[in-house]
Amino acid sequence: MSKHFETSAIRNQTERSQFSEHSTPLYLTSSFVFDDAEEMRASFSEEKQRNLYSRFTNPNTSEFVDKVVAMEGAETGYAFATGMSAIFSSFAALLNAGDHVVSCRSVFGSTHSMFTKYLPKWNIETSYFKVDEVDLVESLIQENTKIIYIETPTNPAVDILDLALIGQIAKKHNLIFIVDNCFATPYVQQPIKFGADLVIHSATKLMDGQGRVLGGVTVGSKDLIREIYLFARNTGPAMSPFNAWVLSKSLETLALRVEKHAENALKVAQFLEENEQVSLVKYPFLKSHPQYEIAKKQMKLGGNIVAFEIKGGVEAGRNFLNKIKMCSLSANLGDTRTIVTHPSSTTHGRLSEEDRLEVGITDGLVRVSVGLENVKDIIDDLKQALQ
Repeated sequence: MSKHFETSAIRNQTERSQFSEHSTPLYLTSSFVFDDAEEMRASFSEEKQRNLYSRFTNPNTSEFVDKVVAMEGAETGYAFATGMSAIFSSFAALLNAGDHVVSCRSVFGSTHSMFTKYLPKWNIETSYFKVDEVDLVESLIQENTKIIYIETPTNPAVDILDLALIGQIAKKHNLIFIVDNCFATPYVQQPIKFGADLVIHSATKLMDGQGRVLGGVTVGSKDLIREIYLFARNTGPAMSPFNAWVLSKSLETLALRVEKHAENALKVAQFLEENEQVSLVKYPFLKSHPQYEIAKKQMKLGGNIVAFEIKGGVEAGRNFLNKIKMCSLSANLGDTRTIVTHPSSTTHGRLSEEDRLEVGITDGLVRVSVGLENVKDIIDDLKQALQ
């Protein structure tokens, strides 16, 4: 079979049943049957590889995982109910009491809560570095450090971290390097090529692409995924077969959608850079982006997220949202529909000002998840709201 991304996404399918279907059917079953006692014994002892129970594996979840594995250049993976269940399960499976994590401070809010509120319950501590402090990473590594974790691009300020550099540091110190690749998708960026051991996605975002279902996935090396699989098999955060079926279908058009998302996003970013009401625009493929050269080195496209700062602070941001007509006001991203969010008054409103500024969330920061509408209509809506 062709190794090209688009072909693999479309043609990597579950084996056809006796009905010779062209499109993979839904396997809405909680369990699977065995021919006899010996087959059942061999299956549960893993001497025979087959589906046992849909909390473990299911033809639909396996197809979805196989596609992501191929896209990311990984060895294997596991699908979860949500992106956060993928993140938590991956850490919970690999960490022991007394272990230590080094992470970029610019991570998703729920991931930050996991590091600061929940993992410390099990005596697992995290040391943070800022996006512009990569040179400090090695100084944060301790004898009990086990994982280095980053997002790139970051949420919501769209900062870029050097995957190759951090991958080299992780390898030098024999640490597990985990990357949240949600904003980029495997079409734009494959962190494993730069040294990542595990890659995590919230499939809810661009992988679904239409705001329909929740899902998460972790892919990477067989040894690490084996530990994550065993943890998930016993604790139950599995993706549903229906959601896996939807997501697998969505991956067939991922390349096509992301190309258009990125084309629209770059035009939106260029418009915003020229608008007098805007003081700052951040988009990975704008030459004004602080990490533009790194983005061009490790990303095929700039993605679909644009962050910009409106002059006038919180009130100006709220006023902008109130004047939006076509674009959606939502906490989601990666949808066919353009979504506008004002983090400091919504998604990150409970953080202190100091905490927000640490991750680049100023009072006037707006995050736009640029959709697939005609780009002129997107720009016209943003323009009238900025006036």
